[in-house]
Amino acid sequence: MSLHSQHSDRDVTIAGSAFDSGLDAIPRHTLPQGTQDADAAMRFVRDELMLDGNARQNLATFVTTWMEPQASALIQASLEKNIIDKDEYPQSAEIERRCVNILANLWHAPEPTGEADAVGCSTTGSSEAAMLAGMALKWRWRARRETAGLDASRPNLVMGANVQVCWEKFARYWDVEARLIPLDGATHLTADQAAAACDENTIGVVAVLGSTFDGSYEPVAEIAAALDALAAATGLDVPLHVDAASGGFIAPFLDPDLLWDFRLDRVKSINSSGHKYGLVYPGVGWVVWRSSEDLPAELIFSVDYLGGSMPTFALNFSRPAAQVIAQYYTLVRYGFDGYRRIQQRSRDIAGVLASGVEAVGPFTLLSRGDELPVLAFKLTTPDGWSVYDLSHELRSFGWIVPAYPMPEGMADVDVLRVVVRNGFTFDLAGMFLADLAKSVQRLAGRQPDRVAFHH
Repeated sequence: MSLHSQHSDRDVTIAGSAFDSGLDAIPRHTLPQGTQDADAAMRFVRDELMLDGNARQNLATFVTTWMEPQASALIQASLEKNIIDKDEYPQSAEIERRCVNILANLWHAPEPTGEADAVGCSTTGSSEAAMLAGMALKWRWRARRETAGLDASRPNLVMGANVQVCWEKFARYWDVEARLIPLDGATHLTADQAAAACDENTIGVVAVLGSTFDGSYEPVAEIAAALDALAAATGLDVPLHVDAASGGFIAPFLDPDLLWDFRLDRVKSINSSGHKYGLVYPGVGWVVWRSSEDLPAELIFSVDYLGGSMPTFALNFSRPAAQVIAQYYTLVRYGFDGYRRIQQRSRDIAGVLASGVEAVGPFTLLSRGDELPVLAFKLTTPDGWSVYDLSHELRSFGWIVPAYPMPEGMADVDVLRVVVRNGFTFDLAGMFLADLAKSVQRLAGRQPDRVAFHH
């Protein structure tokens, strides 16, 4: 959750409208004394939300900002269902089970023996999923060390400096040394870097399938091969986790021959986000393990006070079933071919944007959207303005485009990033490129001709 500091205007009130007798003055940071008319309260809150950005013009977020009306209707009808209460909502639990098995199959997990299901669960997002996977890595490493009578007090996790912040949170919260490898000649972790950073205290290596910074895939198969070679040479058996927060719903459909998933024996777990390229509104993620051996049983709790005995592995407890149900809708609705068409369209639009950015002006592309449909670009020759100025200028047209420095090893490179998602069209791409050109002209001091006012 976000943390908010105390405001100095705590006692400020927001005056009620002279034309809306149903709404009294509202204190901004204290609970109102009386009740308000429901319609008036809704209008009041809706007016506040008008100041938010336009989600369709938000090119910063990876999170889904558009779903079909049928999906929204299912979400609305499921908001009161608590996914943790599997005894009261058994069909919602069954839908979650089906989703886990569908994703395990999509990511080529070994077939479970007998009547067993794939090993995995839904989460509030890929960040929670990553932390659950990290916990499993730490618990398995600690058990091996203790069984061998070795010290288990100094675990470390190897990953590139380009990982999403959830991994740094995991390391800090669970007392694990974060071995963040600086970028060196690439915008992500390399196989040689990963293997060289491992030692007897390494609980695992994280490979990212789709970097937050530029959308590039890390070479998962090469990293797995390097860890296999390390095991053969030294006996260090280091498991590999794949953070496929975005790529887990891209690569299976657009890069089917790419080896990154459970087809590699070294890969023990995968997390992904249903609310990114899984095409669901915010609130759902997934984590799948190769087998039950890779998820320590002591991490799973049995809860019986909701009626019936239910196993649970999560960092939270109660949460709506709505997003899990919406995920099942998208899987059933689109199928493999539908996902492939949607993701290919996003990649095609990203390619058009990449060519357009190059044509507009003084930019060098770090990525072209040919892995994740994401492009990152920098100023080739800064001329009195920066990518931060350009990001601010684009805001005047409603576009939200983040500017930031690359991670350690490339921290002197500042970039802009554009994320293409379902719902962003070729038409919108053309509008963005036109506004990008206008913004560059303004910053360069070459104001475009102003259009005269017409009645």
